[in-house]
Amino acid sequence: MTLSIWFSLVLICLLGAMSPGPSLAMVAKHSLAGGRANGLATAWAHAFGIGLYALFTILGLAVLLHQFPSVFKLITYAGALYLAWLGWNAIQSKGGIAERLESGKTCSVYQSAKEGFLISILSPKIAIFFTALFSQFVAVSAETSSKAIIVLTPFFIDALWYTLITFMLSSQALLGTLRRKAHWIDRVSGVVLILLALRVVWMV
Repeated sequence: MTLSIWFSLVLICLLGAMSPGPSLAMVAKHSLAGGRANGLATAWAHAFGIGLYALFTILGLAVLLHQFPSVFKLITYAGALYLAWLGWNAIQSKGGIAERLESGKTCSVYQSAKEGFLISILSPKIAIFFTALFSQFVAVSAETSSKAIIVLTPFFIDALWYTLITFMLSSQALLGTLRRKAHWIDRVSGVVLILLALRVVWMV
């Protein structure tokens, strides 16, 4: 896997992690209600679920690529369309990131970790996102080492992003900055997602 291809993977994974949704709401809830330890437990358990999704998705797409190339190409186009749709929604978002920052009841670190794992492993949105994401990389990454990188990259990016969110929620100054810049974060992410969707179509 070349550095440019890996950078594209990093960028899409980062934008996926940053997009507002139930995962961000879950990490924010446990960080604000339970403290930093609960937030970190939620973040890394969520990332473990993401890693499992990544592994299962890349194995399934590899089978499709070799046995049903036409189906694989159809999934790739559908994935590009989905990324473009996510980008358009992000551009239209009204401070979506900030709106997801909410509090909740205190619970144990174990409970936080369990909820973080379940919110990732049971989310159909994540399943669709990974199918859209990995279809463009499986075709150019036949080596085992490349596949390992494809699986580990979303795991670490997800974990580090939500670790950052946990620390930001521990600082009122950083939290205020996030709220003020939420609109711009959404818009920039949306434009980048649409450009990446166009790149997927160009590569097919």
